[in-house]
Amino acid sequence: MAGNVHEFTDANFDSDVLKSSDPVLVDFWAPWCGPCRMLMPTIEELANEFSGKVKIGKVNTDENQQTAASYGITSIPTVMLFKNGELVDKVVGAPPKQHFVNMLNSAVG
Repeated sequence: MAGNVHEFTDANFDSDVLKSSDPVLVDFWAPWCGPCRMLMPTIEELANEFSGKVKIGKVNTDENQQTAASYGITSIPTVMLFKNGELVDKVVGAPPKQHFVNMLNSAVG
């Protein structure tokens, strides 16, 4: 993963996402998914812009089916925002970057 974008897996999701002291934005994606690839630069920009305030990462749903199934991921990309271990927001699809900026500002504000 590029720069500040973390890679979350079935093995580290609990410790890196649910137990994080910072809000965490999680992008559920797959390599074969066109809209997921289109969203990737936005996720990387957000990771740089919110560095130190929000942890941002991705879950490859092909390789981490347990985590994807536990959150009922049936369409990708699905982006979820966690705060204090709780799911606080969810977006299915690839909305404009500003949508995510608003989401993240509300989580850190």
